Amino acid sequence: MRCLWVAVLPLILAGCVTGPFARPPTAMLAKADRLAAAGEYGSAIVAYDAFLAQFADDAKAPRARVSREAVVSILTSRDEIARLQQELARLREELAKREGDLTRVRQEAEKLRADLERLKQIDLQLEKRK
Repeated sequence: MRCLWVAVLPLILAGCVTGPFARPPTAMLAKADRLAAAGEYGSAIVAYDAFLAQFADDAKAPRARVSREAVVSILTSRDEIARLQQELARLREELAKREGDLTRVRQEAEKLRADLERLKQIDLQLEKRK
């Protein structure tokens, strides 16, 4: 029986080395990729960072770095889009205010033109009386 265990134990251990637990780096990277694909970008960056901290020399580390940078770019772009949307809303408000000011100034100019025409008419009438 002991000989059987001596023969079987290396096979069991070999199975553990090549089984689903064989490459923790692969599992960690797959988790980071799943998080990124699900749109959980903050968590994906943390997962890529964990992978790179533990397995910086792994053959998949360059791809993990590229994937991490892509996710960072997505977050940066989203932040920039949000900032630009806020700026656009502010500029639209300012434009609406200025359009209101312009309308008011145009109305005032029309009133002044009408007043000027009335004064011209009065002046002409005064000249006719002389």
